[in-house]
Amino acid sequence: MTITERAEPATTADERTSLEGWLEYHRATLALKCEGLTDEQLRVRAVPSSELTLLGLTRHMAEVERFWFQEITLGREVPDLFCTREDMDGDFHVTEADGYAEAEAARQEAMALAREIGAARPLDSVSEGRHPRSGEGFDLRWVYTHMIEEYARHNGHADLLRELIDGVTGE
Repeated sequence: MTITERAEPATTADERTSLEGWLEYHRATLALKCEGLTDEQLRVRAVPSSELTLLGLTRHMAEVERFWFQEITLGREVPDLFCTREDMDGDFHVTEADGYAEAEAARQEAMALAREIGAARPLDSVSEGRHPRSGEGFDLRWVYTHMIEEYARHNGHADLLRELIDGVTGE
């Protein structure tokens, strides 16, 4: 069983260190919420009418990492992973054939590339990719802040799912 390391963000730091610290904290939190569970447990739905699962959240965050850092920040087109144009919520549509190892490997790969992309740019650099409706660009600061928000929101979902699965609570 892997024990995920999670560093507390610095309480006094410059802006980049704070943003990167909080993002890393939330990235590790999702892994902790999934740690020690079987693929079957990771596919447990929060409620019967919802497709929300820990496996789906892991797949979703792999997609989110790829979208914001590769598609938006760099302006690259990336190949379909779990979502497609025909199934934009494909990341949440998990089946018995889907497993955590593949999803977490995709998330780890996307995070590694995101770290490289972020490290190579100033916080006020504007993305090559644009907002699909407004055409506006995003500065890297906005992307980091959005990623922290995205993980924090979904880690709240992960808290509830983990408690439902095996009663484990806490950070």
